[in-house]
Amino acid sequence: MTNSVVISGSGLWNPPHSISNEELVDAYNAYAQQFNEQNADEIESGAITAKPFSSAEFIQKASGIRSRYCYMKDGVLDINRMRPIIPERSEEELSDQAEMAINAAKLALEAANKTAEDIDVVIVSCAYTQRSYPALAIEVQGALGIKGFGFDMLVACSAATFALHRAYEMISAGTAKGVLVINPELTSPQVNYCDRDSHFIFGDVATAMVVEHADTATSEHVFDILSTKAITQYSNNIRSNFGYVSRANDVDPYGADKLFHQEGRKVFKEVCPMAAEHISEHLERHQLTSADVKRWWLHQANINMNTLISKRLLGREATAEEAPIVLDRYANTASAGSIIAFNLHHKDLQSGDYGLLCSFGAGYSIGSLLVRKR
Repeated sequence: MTNSVVISGSGLWNPPHSISNEELVDAYNAYAQQFNEQNADEIESGAITAKPFSSAEFIQKASGIRSRYCYMKDGVLDINRMRPIIPERSEEELSDQAEMAINAAKLALEAANKTAEDIDVVIVSCAYTQRSYPALAIEVQGALGIKGFGFDMLVACSAATFALHRAYEMISAGTAKGVLVINPELTSPQVNYCDRDSHFIFGDVATAMVVEHADTATSEHVFDILSTKAITQYSNNIRSNFGYVSRANDVDPYGADKLFHQEGRKVFKEVCPMAAEHISEHLERHQLTSADVKRWWLHQANINMNTLISKRLLGREATAEEAPIVLDRYANTASAGSIIAFNLHHKDLQSGDYGLLCSFGAGYSIGSLLVRKR
């Protein structure tokens, strides 16, 4: 048994519903118009600020996003609700996120030529989990019939890469034979659809990967994980404050400050150079340069961020083949973005080609994996 650890399969599951920029803007602008009319006196006196209007062109220019998948579309475009309608399931039923996770997991297992018997660890890693306990990973493990153990991880937009790091370490240490890493990103309940600057950012999706020893890999597309690199640096510029303590704080648990919010310009200015430096240092560890990397599977938050980072790394804009963009169709899917890019754009690589997965998000947190096609 060698120490080589590989990614042997990946899975991508999309919800059946999608929302275009045009649909989202029509609903938001109607809401803003209604809000401004209902609060005209307070707006005129300066007590509150009028809601600004938006456009599909503004969204695309600011982010590169054209549409997003939504787990439940009903309610999102209702100007008297502005949030999805997700019927509560009983405790005896499979939870929403577990169902999403299982859909992606089955695709990853199929791609890796694996069954439940080949997996002994399940990690569910994402930006939000719909409950504190029992762990979603244990629920998924039970539903798939996997023996071993499972646990949840929350590292915002770096949850997927950080979980892959843990999988890599467990396989390397011999404490696991096969790890299933799943990212069920159910972000829509935390989106403030009443905020022009953030209502368009996120989409729902689920991704999964199988990590195992190279000696046991039998799939068509296998990637050696050469190394991992992670860094965190505390920042207050991206927050989501929803939590159980709100009950004791005697505050609105669904207030705007409890939903996703960010200082977008600060994030852009601070994260881009951090990510470029992080990636360069990771490559230098292997005596590689950016020119040696055939494929960049970068975090999918904002096309302008990816463009700037690729310019810093390559000295020019990356081509669509070098650094594929998926956020135009999927939007920002929190930790799943780079995994979606990998899933859709890895089969064309040739033996010996290098690729790099990288996430960057709240925390700040940055995680990367350098891989090579077998």
